[in-house]
Amino acid sequence: MPESPTLASQAPVSPWAPLRVKFFRMLWIASFVSNIGTWMQNVGAVWLMTHLTTSTVLVALMQTASALPIFLLSLPAGALADLVDRRRFLLFTQAWMGVVAMLLAVVTLLGHISPWGLLSLTFLLDVGGALNNPVWRATTPELVPRPLLPGAITLNSISFNLARALGPALGGLVVAYTSPGLAFLLNGLSFLATIYMVYTWKRENHGLSFSGLDGERILAALRGGVRYARFSPPVQNILVRAFAYTFGASIVFALLSPVVDKMLHLGGGVYSALLSCMGGGAVVTALLLPRLNRAFGIDSRVNLAAVLFALVSLGLAFSPRLPLPLLYVLLTIGGAAWMMSQNSFNVAIQTVVPNWVQARILGVYIFVFQGGMALGSATWGAVADEFGLPAALLGAAIWMALTLLLVFRFSLRNGENLDFTIAQHWAEPTIVHEPTEKDGPVLVTITYRVAPEDRPAFTTIMRQLGRIRRREGAMRVGLYADLADPERMMEYFVVESWAEHEEQHERGLGTEEADLLAQARKFHRSAELPKVSHLIAQSYAPAPPAVLNAPTEALP
Repeated sequence: MPESPTLASQAPVSPWAPLRVKFFRMLWIASFVSNIGTWMQNVGAVWLMTHLTTSTVLVALMQTASALPIFLLSLPAGALADLVDRRRFLLFTQAWMGVVAMLLAVVTLLGHISPWGLLSLTFLLDVGGALNNPVWRATTPELVPRPLLPGAITLNSISFNLARALGPALGGLVVAYTSPGLAFLLNGLSFLATIYMVYTWKRENHGLSFSGLDGERILAALRGGVRYARFSPPVQNILVRAFAYTFGASIVFALLSPVVDKMLHLGGGVYSALLSCMGGGAVVTALLLPRLNRAFGIDSRVNLAAVLFALVSLGLAFSPRLPLPLLYVLLTIGGAAWMMSQNSFNVAIQTVVPNWVQARILGVYIFVFQGGMALGSATWGAVADEFGLPAALLGAAIWMALTLLLVFRFSLRNGENLDFTIAQHWAEPTIVHEPTEKDGPVLVTITYRVAPEDRPAFTTIMRQLGRIRRREGAMRVGLYADLADPERMMEYFVVESWAEHEEQHERGLGTEEADLLAQARKFHRSAELPKVSHLIAQSYAPAPPAVLNAPTEALP
């Protein structure tokens, strides 16, 4: 699918336009049903844990149990999502979550659930979510044209947060009048909707089967994703800001239940109502996002969300002194802040990377995002156990205020004008013998003829190109000058395997890379193009001692 230079340069489109794409609309409805089940599950599980134990840490660990699998598995999940057939992978992850949810429902309804059993099954349920998230998000650009992508991402957020508004309310009713086990059962059944829709997805197989995978291929893809993030400043800025934000904001999700139970001495109905207020605030904000995006830059939106979340934490710290209606207003504001920040991060991360590495970078993003949630939840839970809930909430408010300073060093605007249009294709290498996919590493050299007086300017361009080479898959890069020939300069870069280098040829050169190459070639003092060579690493292992010591006639 052709990619436009920048989203900002396109004419405004309706935020509802993605729903005109039939399969996106049907999958959106199915995911909405599943999201309602997930929020019913969350309410039932946290409230059940609140009554299974008196430990604030164990209650906070429910958030950690949800975030930790995503923290641990999002990176390999992102690598898998770029390698395997996404349709089959989604069927597997959705079925996994449905089965675990049903198991949790059975154990709870039979009365055999314990605090550690609840934590363990919650962890297993979110293992499926961790594997599912990168591939699920990476499918959105496949389903809608690029101009509709920000609207599709916003609609996905609306689905999630509308479910957050309805799910806790329904979950609270189910828990209050029946049992958390029934909420778990309904969640298990809700996965049937998404399983059916994914099954009917008429998608061509663009990836390997699971049997075609090996650990080496997955690790290579994983390293490629991490390498891209390491050498892409816009991605780094998003990761730093997202971690800082979620570390502080995690306290509301982790400790809202103990605040309601231990500070306010109220029941599960109030807890689910407060969660519904957060979801309602998020939905209303999602509808206003087009106007907010036009009125405020992305850095301003994230900082405004941080200020609002700091106010929510302060309000919860002093909640026993506040009327209950004001707490509902505060949590509605919290939902608005969460929606504003998450939409900003989600749109940013999906528009600063090309399609070929998108699932892996989404995996890196989710890894960092959930790392902030998991570490923040455990940290604030420990602070609350040691110093009390009000102290933890005040500490989180101060942390959120400090994140405002990050805008000066880690601006999110750096990636707004990136262009991933394929400017040109790599020239096919001249080879006599076709290597296997696993052969490597591959050393690629490009020899230029550069006048000595042009060397500083040429070196500056090649340094910029080297960063892009690293980002695009090179393990090492360098530039050498020939001591015997002052005009001869050789660029080199090393790629992990021949398969990886073939992928570089298939995806072509991006605009930024092609522009730098064009600038470099202006310094080339020859009518012929710079000479390109491809070299494959060879291994010379010594013969085993038994062979070396064998009689001459026994040698082959």
